[in-house]
Amino acid sequence: MKIWIARHGQTRLNYEKRMQGLTDEPLNQTGIRQARNARRLIGDVTFDAVYASPLDRAITTGAIIGNVDREEILIDQRLIEVDFGKYEQRKFEAMGLAMTAYWALPELFPPPATVESTRSMRARSASFLKELEQKDYDNVLISCHGGIMRALSGYLADRRNGLMWRPKPKNCEIRVFESIEGHHQFIRSYQQEENEHGK
Repeated sequence: MKIWIARHGQTRLNYEKRMQGLTDEPLNQTGIRQARNARRLIGDVTFDAVYASPLDRAITTGAIIGNVDREEILIDQRLIEVDFGKYEQRKFEAMGLAMTAYWALPELFPPPATVESTRSMRARSASFLKELEQKDYDNVLISCHGGIMRALSGYLADRRNGLMWRPKPKNCEIRVFESIEGHHQFIRSYQQEENEHGK
C-alpha cells in the first residue's frame, strides 16, 4: 500500500502567519490553486480511498488532489489539526516563549497549558494508521494539516520518537510512503515552488 499524505492548501490565516489549529478556515484562492497544481504534479494516479480531517480546508484539498467529489471523502476526527488552545489564531511572532519553544523543539520542551501534546498527536496518528494498514488499498490519500502531518509521517518513517518534525510541511506538500505488512519506507515528496505566503 502506498500512503500519500497531503497538507492542505493555503488559507487566509496561513497567509497572515497565524496559528490555525481547530479554526475551520476555508482555502483561499492561492490554496485552491496549490491543490490543483499538486494534482497535476502527481499525474494520473487513482486513489482507492481519500481520507480527510473534518475541517473544510482539508476536505477541499483532498477532493481536488484525490480527484473525487467531497461526498466520497472519508472523514476521520483523528486527522484533525493540533488543538492550539489559547494560542489559536495568534500571530506566530506573538506566541510567547513557552509556545515558540514547544513548537520549535517539542522533543525538549513541554506543551503549554491548553495545547495538545505530541503524545496525543502520536497516539491518534498511530491509531488511525494501524487501522488503515489493515485495508486492501493500493493507493490511499490522507488530506490533513501541518501539525498532525508530522506525527503521521513520524509513524510511517518509523521514527523512534514518533515524529518527523522538521522540515515543516509546506502547503499542499505531499509525502508518499509505502507500507507492506507493517514495514514502512519513504518513497518521495512532491512540493511546489510557490511558498505558502503566495510570494
